[in-house]
Amino acid sequence: MKHMYFLKLNVVSMVYAFLIFVPIELMANVYRISRLTNWQIDTVHIVTLLVILIEVIAGTMILFYLSKKWLDGRKANFWTAILWLPYFLLMMYVFASLFPITNGGDVPNPVTGLFIIGGLIVYPVYIVIINIIGVKKDILQAN
Repeated sequence: MKHMYFLKLNVVSMVYAFLIFVPIELMANVYRISRLTNWQIDTVHIVTLLVILIEVIAGTMILFYLSKKWLDGRKANFWTAILWLPYFLLMMYVFASLFPITNGGDVPNPVTGLFIIGGLIVYPVYIVIINIIGVKKDILQAN
């Protein structure tokens, strides 16, 4: 039964990695999206912002559900704050390998890198907060 928990923990960690992967790729590829779709940069920024907001809200709800149903409020859930990183790096590597930047105009702004670094620093805190809420909900429901 422990191997099943380990599998579920890793699937949840993959979901966490995907949840940060999508916004980063959208932010980093604004010029590429604009070039390929023939949209104006402002349109791409608005669509990117909307997709990120929807993804964060829906992703958070999915993670609350998965944490409650699969992870049973264990303290081992906090490993997801570390386990998402290898999956994220793998996703980044695969994406960069499959879709390399071949057009010099597709290179993101340096400021985009600062936003990405800030997001990656804050993201483990977000994961820990979701886990704390999940653990407390299970403790409160047990009483």
